[in-house]
Amino acid sequence: MRVWPAAINSSSASGARCRARRAGVFTALLVWLIDAEASEPPSFVTLALGIRADYAAVEAALITEWSNDPVEGQVHRVKLIKRQGYGRATFDLLRRRVLAA
Repeated sequence: MRVWPAAINSSSASGARCRARRAGVFTALLVWLIDAEASEPPSFVTLALGIRADYAAVEAALITEWSNDPVEGQVHRVKLIKRQGYGRATFDLLRRRVLAA
C-alpha cells in the first residue's frame, strides 16, 4: 500500500515541499494534455481526451494515499497457482494450494 509520509499532511517545510511537488505534477500534466490535444498523432489526441474525460479519477490517483497494489498482488498469485494446475487439478487441490502459499 502506498502511503504518503506524514509530513505531507503537516504544516512543516518538508510537507510544503511535497505539496508543491504534487502541484507541479498537476501543472505538468495539464501542460502535456494541452500539447497532446494540439498534436498531430490521433493516438495522443485520443489519450488526452480520455484523460480529460476522467480527470477527477486521475487527480485522485495522484493525490490519495491509498493503493490497491496488495490486492492486485494477491489476485496475480492466485491466477498463477490456478494456471499451474490447469487441466489436472480439482477445485479442492486449488483451494489447498492457495491457502498453503
